[in-house]
Amino acid sequence: MESAKHLVFDLPSQDESGYQYPLVFKVIKFPCRGFTIGMGLSHAVCDGIGASQFFRAIIELARGKSEPSVKPVWERERLVGSITKQPLQIDYVDEASGAVSPFLPTKVLMHECIKVDRESIRRLKMSLMKESGGNESITSFESLAAYVWRSRARALKMSYDKRIMLHITVGVRRHLLDPPLPEGYYGNAIVDGVVVLTVRDLNERPLSEVVKLIRESKKVAFDSDYIRNFINTIETEQADLNIEGTGALTTMTDWKHLGFMENVDFGFMELVNTVPAPRDMFGSVDLCIFSSLSKIGFFNERRG
Repeated sequence: MESAKHLVFDLPSQDESGYQYPLVFKVIKFPCRGFTIGMGLSHAVCDGIGASQFFRAIIELARGKSEPSVKPVWERERLVGSITKQPLQIDYVDEASGAVSPFLPTKVLMHECIKVDRESIRRLKMSLMKESGGNESITSFESLAAYVWRSRARALKMSYDKRIMLHITVGVRRHLLDPPLPEGYYGNAIVDGVVVLTVRDLNERPLSEVVKLIRESKKVAFDSDYIRNFINTIETEQADLNIEGTGALTTMTDWKHLGFMENVDFGFMELVNTVPAPRDMFGSVDLCIFSSLSKIGFFNERRG
């Protein structure tokens, strides 16, 4: 993970004139004929699905196509909010009520990739379904999010009777139906899902109950009224998350279905891995990304 940071330009906040850089690319070729493409972009430009669509379009144009198979659509005005007198009352954790860790803040930080195989996920989901009585199905994201959130709080020895927040980035493209977003829209279509507990509750509740809270937060985020109210709220006010880097906030996002590993045709080589290298996102220390498994081992076996 630390090596990956050398394969992409760090996106500067602004240039000498004060303008923000929306996008940077860095391509590195290796003697083995392999190469890496480091793409850095501002989240103000697009969300994960939009970034994946843009990446595939760049590859298609580099291969000689006259235009991308999915043409980009602007239409940002569709998701512009209006000032509201009744913003959403989202239960964000503030500095006074937020849990703290004896290990944070610190400058000794490492980003790491941890492989979790399908069998481990299957066993975790089966255990959670048995604990909950098996009445509802559990997604891989829900089970992993609950497990990682609790494990992180325990590892950081968060103060037991203070509050801790799980922040989930929820994609809502499929739920914007009146009318739906056009194919090719590459802007942001994400809202916040939030679960807040005391560290004591997170530690002592059955993990299946934490899974249920995560599922309920996603359902709320999918509601069309919530989506519109959320858009209006961020137009009206910005949440001041002054607990970044303290351990009280954990942000989780799922990259497995964004399309970075699918339908990317370089014409002569196969994409074998994507690695996130976040810089100054949610304080970085607070961010956990679920991404697709690397294909490097499979690719080497097929060649050998």
